[in-house]
Amino acid sequence: MSLKRATGQTGLQKKRLSRAVATAIAGFALASASGAALANAELIKLSQDDRQWVMQGKDYDHSHYSGLKQINRSNVKNLKAAWTFSTGVLHGHEGGPLVVNGIMYIHTPFPNITYAIDLDNPNKILWEHKPKQDASVRAVACCDVVNRGLAYGDGKIFKTQLDGHIVALDAKTGKELWKMENSDPKVGSTLTQAPMVVEDMVIVGSSGAELGVRGYVTAYRIKDGKQVWRAYATGPDEDILLADDFNMANPHYGQKGLGTSTWEGDAWKIGGGTNWGWYAYDPELKLMYYGSGNPAPWNETMRPGDNKWTMAIWGRDVKTGKAKFAFQKTPHDEWDYAGVNWIGLSDQVVDGKKQKLLTHPDRNGIVYTLNRENGNLVRADKIDPSVNVFKGYDMKKGVPIRDPEYSTRMDHLAKGICPSAMGYH
Repeated sequence: MSLKRATGQTGLQKKRLSRAVATAIAGFALASASGAALANAELIKLSQDDRQWVMQGKDYDHSHYSGLKQINRSNVKNLKAAWTFSTGVLHGHEGGPLVVNGIMYIHTPFPNITYAIDLDNPNKILWEHKPKQDASVRAVACCDVVNRGLAYGDGKIFKTQLDGHIVALDAKTGKELWKMENSDPKVGSTLTQAPMVVEDMVIVGSSGAELGVRGYVTAYRIKDGKQVWRAYATGPDEDILLADDFNMANPHYGQKGLGTSTWEGDAWKIGGGTNWGWYAYDPELKLMYYGSGNPAPWNETMRPGDNKWTMAIWGRDVKTGKAKFAFQKTPHDEWDYAGVNWIGLSDQVVDGKKQKLLTHPDRNGIVYTLNRENGNLVRADKIDPSVNVFKGYDMKKGVPIRDPEYSTRMDHLAKGICPSAMGYH
């Protein structure tokens, strides 16, 4: 069995990538799209072809699933490395390469180098992009100078840089087409996230909640980088971009004015809620889904209240950025359970009726299932009985039931807290 497989120091040997790379040798010709609808159609079609891996999550459902069958349980033991590629960068490589029409696009953490490799001739680098960045930004980044991957759309590769810029490159040549400043490291805001292309926009979040950065998500036009909208996690309703029918189906989640009233004074201005994880998208509903992260500062006694809308699952209209719903998973987070991880979409039968669902295993130790049309909470289950910060879950109120024994409040010594600050997921 002769299979092309990426391995080595960079962590490219991840299972989901080897699936995609295994048959990506054969090119799949498709003309670049030029309009909003076509940009969507191109990515949807490419993501359904298992010779491609055009998004970090494989597709808009964020399934991470390949239908390839050449590698299976009976022959996986025969896999060998066909070639290796080392980026030479020793920090965390989070996220995987993209494979588009037989070309593999590889990213690195800071200094955020991008490589293009023809899988028919992997010993040759087609092009590389090495941006110039101020090395001082490394000291600003929390938890390593990682990068979580690239995005593709309309013949362009989109990348984020630790210095806060989002960049568009020509996928064929690596030529820089445009560059926009999304985050300012001088105030502690960096950029480590993988962007996502939706319609005629590329969407990206922000990092730096640990340093009191107020989180936001931004949409840029893929054509020229012009900002379309920006929505914050905390603050006045007009900054958060709440739709007129925000949480209409679930008013008990909270509706207007809570981005400021659930904070003491102006604490929301340094409230965190950055989103540096991953996105999912429903092309039929035109809604995107993601999680906002931990509130700031870490010391919970300094920010009384629910601290909305940090630690929330969001459903936003991609055209306007307006939020249809937000569901807060951990009101007044005490443990740094940054809620930015995987959200997957599926259609399932619940109580005899087919529903559009989203599922999110959160770092707080609870797996959430919501109706992604309106935010209705369908299920909330502990990942494992060892989760002890919550005694259970109140489905009517949509909140976890805390066990005060495992609180991090001042003048209280808590031991054996599970999950730890690293989170369960």
